[in-house]
Amino acid sequence: MNFADMLITILNGTIIFSTPLILAALGGVINERSGVVNIGLEGLMTVGAFAAAVITIWTGETLGLPGWLAPYLGIIAAMIVGMIFAVPHAVASIDLKADQVVSGVALNIFAAGVAMFLVKKLFEGAGQTTTVQNVFTKVNIPFLSDIPIIGPGLLKIYPTSYLAFILVAVIYWMLFKTPFGLRLRAVGEHPRAADTLGVSVRKVRYIAVILSGGLAGIGGGTLSIAISSNFQHSTVSGHGFMALAAMIFGKWHPVGAMGAALFFGLATALAVSGQVLGLTQYVPSEFLNALPYLLTILALAGVVGRAEAPAASGKPYEKGSR
Repeated sequence: MNFADMLITILNGTIIFSTPLILAALGGVINERSGVVNIGLEGLMTVGAFAAAVITIWTGETLGLPGWLAPYLGIIAAMIVGMIFAVPHAVASIDLKADQVVSGVALNIFAAGVAMFLVKKLFEGAGQTTTVQNVFTKVNIPFLSDIPIIGPGLLKIYPTSYLAFILVAVIYWMLFKTPFGLRLRAVGEHPRAADTLGVSVRKVRYIAVILSGGLAGIGGGTLSIAISSNFQHSTVSGHGFMALAAMIFGKWHPVGAMGAALFFGLATALAVSGQVLGLTQYVPSEFLNALPYLLTILALAGVVGRAEAPAASGKPYEKGSR
């Protein structure tokens, strides 16, 4: 394999493997910018991955809908299920004033249990779904594929990857260029001041948590119907926590979270493509497989004490309190 082929393989893999992290990290950014901590991204990605796989199999293979349509319906289902599962966390964190970290951990455990229980019920006791036949196919943008060396391979990526990068721009615009984004950031920094100005802290935080659930669900759906082609207990495998790390490493900023997710995606691409690239001749495969998680720990260790979360993050708000 020549240098150009290696470069294309690494860059293509980086974009593909960073996509679910970007989507979930964007959800985390919205969530925490509103003042609610969401440790439950892992669980939301899990139910999203489950819903996407099941709906894609059902619509494409059971109902016989067009194969190109099934994965898009699966992604929509992942988003909806993610939003539904985010509601209990919103109720616990916003209305019941529960500890948000504990609520997120409970969501992770509950989501994983529900998903695997339903898999066994729907697939005759099997520990995973059947293989998804109607997965996303890679697409390219013709005029961009003319870029020398990297164009033909780099730009053959899944539709969800294009969606992730578009959403980075959309969420940046929403947070920093719109009245709603100003209200959301105000609620996360100083909810009492926002409340005094007539902003409904409860409403804004509910919207943020539910949007976060939808984005994390899409991220999980990308894992099951674009990358792994099925759903099992290890499909998400820590991606939700990596997305949280990307959010923190990116300092609660959409573009920063994207950059951190690309960094972790690069590590995953090296781990997955290690044998093809010949890296296992020099580095044990076990180390390559552990590399994404090791970099996550190192990245978090590097920003601890320097990255400041929104001032009201994790603090329940009581209307009229001081």
